[in-house]
Amino acid sequence: VQLQASGGGLAQAGGSLRLSCTVAGRTSRNYVMGWFRQAPGKEREFVAAIRWSESSTYLADSVKGRFTISTDDAKNTVYLLMNSLKPEDTAAYYCASGPRRIGLSFRSHEYDSWGQGTQVTVSS
Repeated sequence: VQLQASGGGLAQAGGSLRLSCTVAGRTSRNYVMGWFRQAPGKEREFVAAIRWSESSTYLADSVKGRFTISTDDAKNTVYLLMNSLKPEDTAAYYCASGPRRIGLSFRSHEYDSWGQGTQVTVSS
């Protein structure tokens, strides 16, 4: 499985960015997609998760109401739409996939495939 994340960049506080993660090598939709982020000197933290082709999602409290996770089946792509960005959202963002049995997990060790990360920087 290969995950390719893109869409990061520089934004001003209050602005928006949309991250994309394209999945290659999966032959079924029987898995979960997640977004995590890691700021310098901090541990990797959960951002959002979604079951492929379902409406059920789970977002961290810190981004709830501002971020949205969604999928595009035709493009094998997962999106993270980030609105009302704050300087504290600055981090490297990683997409990950895991088996369906983990549910909408916030535990990074339960995901078995990871993308390379894309940097998001929010200026005040």
